Amino acid sequence: MMTSVEAAIAAIRDGRVVVIPTDTVYGLACTPHRAGAVRALSALKGRSPEQPIAIVAFSIETLVECVPELPEGAVARARRLLPGPYTLVLPNPACRFAWLSGGNPETIGVRVPSLTGPACDLLEAVVDGGDLPGTPSTVLDLTGPEPRVLREGAVPADEALSLAE
Repeated sequence: MMTSVEAAIAAIRDGRVVVIPTDTVYGLACTPHRAGAVRALSALKGRSPEQPIAIVAFSIETLVECVPELPEGAVARARRLLPGPYTLVLPNPACRFAWLSGGNPETIGVRVPSLTGPACDLLEAVVDGGDLPGTPSTVLDLTGPEPRVLREGAVPADEALSLAE
């Protein structure tokens, strides 16, 4: 018999959508490597394909493996903020995972949650991570000369901007 984590991993590898805990809220997840899986995730969320979806990685190192062309400055900023309750919009010079970009393949949304305890477990499977704070991540655009808050969430805008500079 498979555990919920094993079922989630198998579903993701098979291109299906699962529910996973992050450090802020439960979210839908799929492999970023298959455009069809991302379209299914968008449909489940009731979002149009033009609305971007962030790639969620286990660590900064995993993120850089997925998007190796990330500019050094963007990676340095990301290391100051992640893991943590942020979604960052970064330059995507190779336009990797264009199906995640929502029409702007030159940028990519990234997320590395800070996970501990039961939340480390991974609508094919639901992994119970217990109670979560319930406030979504703060979204920062780091593609321009100055960081911009696109959505205030778990971290107040002023605090997020001071950390991102």
